[in-house]
Amino acid sequence: MFRLSLLSLFLVPMIASAQDATSSPLRPNIVVIMCDDMGYGDLACYGNKTIQTPNLDKFATEGMRFTNCYAGLSVCSPSRGAMLTGRNPYRYGIRDWIPPNSKIELPPTEITVASMLNKIGYRTAHVGKWHLNSRMDGNESTPGTHGFEHWFSTQNNAAPTHENPTNFIRNGKPVGPLKGNSSTIIVDEAIHYIGASDASKPLGLFVWFHAPHEIVATPMEYMEKYSEIKNVDERTYYGSITLVDHEVGRLLAELDKRKMRDNTLVIFTSDNGPETLNRYKTANHSHGSPGPLRGMKLHLTEGGLRVPGMMRWPNRIKAGQTIDEPIAFVDLLPTVCGITRMDLPEQRIIDGTNITPLFDGKKLERKSPLFWQYDRALGGYTFAMRDGDWKILADAKFEKLALYDLKSDPTESKDLSSDEPDRLKAMKSKAQELKHQINLGAIIRP
Repeated sequence: MFRLSLLSLFLVPMIASAQDATSSPLRPNIVVIMCDDMGYGDLACYGNKTIQTPNLDKFATEGMRFTNCYAGLSVCSPSRGAMLTGRNPYRYGIRDWIPPNSKIELPPTEITVASMLNKIGYRTAHVGKWHLNSRMDGNESTPGTHGFEHWFSTQNNAAPTHENPTNFIRNGKPVGPLKGNSSTIIVDEAIHYIGASDASKPLGLFVWFHAPHEIVATPMEYMEKYSEIKNVDERTYYGSITLVDHEVGRLLAELDKRKMRDNTLVIFTSDNGPETLNRYKTANHSHGSPGPLRGMKLHLTEGGLRVPGMMRWPNRIKAGQTIDEPIAFVDLLPTVCGITRMDLPEQRIIDGTNITPLFDGKKLERKSPLFWQYDRALGGYTFAMRDGDWKILADAKFEKLALYDLKSDPTESKDLSSDEPDRLKAMKSKAQELKHQINLGAIIRP
């Protein structure tokens, strides 16, 4: 009996430690799901009348659905950098999408949310599109450099298309040709990782789909759901989103199966607004929708920046909420720090805000306005700033300006510059100050 009791003194703390890692409210599992080029109006729960998204519609009722969720920028690579670092991507030289072999990368000196989670005992994985380097041959930083202990990723899009891709890299080694659609392949890998990794550790999982980015590729069974639509491109695009919805449902079911639902913060979003141009000169184009918003990808108007955003965490977030408070990708890192009681990274400016007060029904206090700079933006404006309900747009010289009250005018249909001269002057000054601050210490890329 004495030996059994003595043994139990050693075992109980070990068991408690394993339980704490997955059940402690201070160490929730964190799953971030991101689509590529999905528009604000592409989901039924955001007003789409055609595309079938039953799993995401249900997910929207199980936590918070945000009506003012903002990407890191209206183009891919900078937006992804903002999500991982909590910082404006111009600060570290990612100013546009990253072309292959351009030597542009997320600098190894940047601190990411994944590296921070990994240091406090999380198992971390990235599956899907990376697009934060220009090559995956080990000569530039990879997901592994930035805190992901397991990664199954592509440099940019799945190639040659999203169907039967050949360019995935797993932990530094090329995988070779794969059968199936990349959306399914990515979730297969995510589910395998959840089961194969150390279940005593909380999970930090980033699932970054390629879909519905061009060149869109969709299995026939999902295109057939839209057989009444004559345009093949539309059927392909709508089916691609419905496939993503199916795969998200499959991933969520795996969390339920492993009894991880209650203490898992799941975030769903898109990296920017829907595709704008016919850049690939092939069939299977995007038919994404910004909903009622103005502009699309590559624009700094709302349709380029505002994206679907939903969060579920049954242990902490009350179900059935629609939140109008603006949130942004730069908020992820400080929010995770708030949830896990980590200090923010030192000796660097963090542009985001901890949004956990919203989980408790409190007002969010944002120290710095949301701001975006995109030197190659379409539409005549290269700088945007949202401060409260108000948004200013400016060209590079701050000569062409527009001012909108987004609370009453989310479609940006009425420029209030001439009606609000004092507000315009104050916001212009603040925007110029932010632009100067960002560019003063920014890494300049060719």
